[in-house]
Amino acid sequence: MMTETQDRPIIRVQDVTVAYDDFVVLRDINFEVQAGEVFVILGGSGCGKSTLLKCMIGLHRPVRGRVLIDGMDIVTAEGVDLLAILRTIGVMYQNGALFGSMTLLENLCLVLEEFTDLPRGAREQVARTKLQAVNLEGAEHKMPAELSGGMRKRAALARAMVLDPKILFLDEPSAGLDPINSAQLDALILKLARTLGMTFVIVTHELPSIYTVADRAILLDTRTKTIVATGKPSELRDRSGDPWVRQFLNRRAEVSAGST
Repeated sequence: MMTETQDRPIIRVQDVTVAYDDFVVLRDINFEVQAGEVFVILGGSGCGKSTLLKCMIGLHRPVRGRVLIDGMDIVTAEGVDLLAILRTIGVMYQNGALFGSMTLLENLCLVLEEFTDLPRGAREQVARTKLQAVNLEGAEHKMPAELSGGMRKRAALARAMVLDPKILFLDEPSAGLDPINSAQLDALILKLARTLGMTFVIVTHELPSIYTVADRAILLDTRTKTIVATGKPSELRDRSGDPWVRQFLNRRAEVSAGST
């Protein structure tokens, strides 16, 4: 979680609008993420959560606006400037994106081989350290197909961490996990945030995870195509002035007038 010394914006999203041809997905998105914060992006299906994440990691360019990562705009950066930004972030995709023909150790070492000049022995030591950090020591030589769903998620998290990024972006990290494995992953995220001071940006719709891990969250609305609430999820759930926000965060079906 955040500490007083970490209370500074490491991400600034400014006036971002995203569209596909004439169809606007997101409009006038503005928020900041503090260093060391666990920040969650949530909303209903089709609200643009994953699209916003893609803009923040440089995979999609908005039609307007800026995304500043530690002061550098990933929207306009190119060449060595873009590479410098990408070296400060790690991404855990929803499906894990592990190479099925490689062991866990080889999956992590491949990233180190591509982006560092470390010799093989040093690469393997770094990879083992990251696997140990996500409680996968002893699984270095297993193939992804040999792992449970929870283990594959943790392996993907280890790979996202292998270059020691300042910021980790997680896309639906709990998707497909049972409640026990989901809770274990939540505990791991909190542990990494506290012990390593990493900043987490998480896209998810899993309400139990949101209330467990998030320092703050933004809620996107498909109808307005923008942010309708920002704050600590439990406070928004209990005290938001917007009935729809409370309904969403309390997971209540809409009740029509006159219903009993």
